Amino acid sequence: MEKRVINPWTWQNERNYVQAVEVSNVQSTLYVSGQTAISADGISSDADMETQLTLALKSLEHVITEAGFECSNIVRLNIYTTATNELWPHFPIFQQWIVKHGTQQALTLLEVKSLFETLKVELEATVVK
Repeated sequence: MEKRVINPWTWQNERNYVQAVEVSNVQSTLYVSGQTAISADGISSDADMETQLTLALKSLEHVITEAGFECSNIVRLNIYTTATNELWPHFPIFQQWIVKHGTQQALTLLEVKSLFETLKVELEATVVK
């Protein structure tokens, strides 16, 4: 697999994403459903945004590695949140996770009216190998 990052500007670097990712010679693609702060028993968290973001990242990492892929090969990541203003103060948690895995992904952040039950943040990814 070969990846090429397309960044016509530099400002996105401080936000830990890229403008586009071209992928060629792909062996396999993994489409990961939105990962949230739901326990292994299927119970939705009613914790604060920081806790839910941390749990969603752990869940995302778990699904990706369980499938035999690597987080460094995430090429597309969508973040859905019910409150962007609550998410921003905790965005460094996300950025540290991205740096830890050396991920360079296209990214979209969307504020939505609601998520399932009591959830505040959901992460949806496309991963290649």
